[in-house]
Amino acid sequence: MPFFEPGDDPGSNFPELLRRVGLSGHGEQSGQIDVPHATTCVALRFADGVVMAGDRRATSGNLISHRAMEKVVQADRYSGVAIAGAAGPAMEMIRLFQLQLEHYEKVEGSPLSLEGKANQLSMMVRGNLPAAMQGMVVVPLFAGYDLRRDVGRLFAYDVTGGRYEEREYVATGSGSLHASTVIKVGFRSAMTRDDAIDLAVRSLWEAADADSATGGPDALRGIYPIVATVTSDGWEPVGDDDLAERFRRIADDVLVRTTPPAPDPALGGDDA
Repeated sequence: MPFFEPGDDPGSNFPELLRRVGLSGHGEQSGQIDVPHATTCVALRFADGVVMAGDRRATSGNLISHRAMEKVVQADRYSGVAIAGAAGPAMEMIRLFQLQLEHYEKVEGSPLSLEGKANQLSMMVRGNLPAAMQGMVVVPLFAGYDLRRDVGRLFAYDVTGGRYEEREYVATGSGSLHASTVIKVGFRSAMTRDDAIDLAVRSLWEAADADSATGGPDALRGIYPIVATVTSDGWEPVGDDDLAERFRRIADDVLVRTTPPAPDPALGGDDA
């Protein structure tokens, strides 16, 4: 363990601790680097909290570089992070963020407020700006249950670390336009947990249908999006069996919608 002189202790300031022990995180890179990118993630509020969801595909140019990436990750008991952008720096940022929250709780004896967590993540995104200028952009979503306000809350970020709280839903990644449109049309205030999960998975389905960088459900390999809810009871992942059934219902709906009607014999459409 590092030892600090009185007056030099970084305390609960985790980024400063990393800097003083020589682990300052993301350094500036030179030149463009071709790295796997991850898309698409959504988060929305419902009556008892928030639901977060993200597809599993990572791409490098036109290639699928990874089929089972976990883009939605639990940050602590009452919050989670979803990432889009360069996969490597994004996963490193999540690990550091998880460690930072744990470090703060151990030093201060109490967990950081939800707004404080959102601010800490904003600082980490801002710290990644030199790498982002070289193409390794990381744009997370942050969501959780605010125990002080007794409500679920959503936060989006820009590449400079700008933090924006959203009231109803938010999406990020290359398929975010399609996903957010689906949620915008289907969103209702005070939805149940079940309805919110249905809306989130349908938004990912439509995003995967329109965006080649977003992966849909892969029933052949048993790979489904990561979906989880956060309520006053904490983080709760949705199981693959549950998701498989929800996607099966969506596929049935799409099949009915896209199947052309049978020819009408009265109109001379039956040549038999």
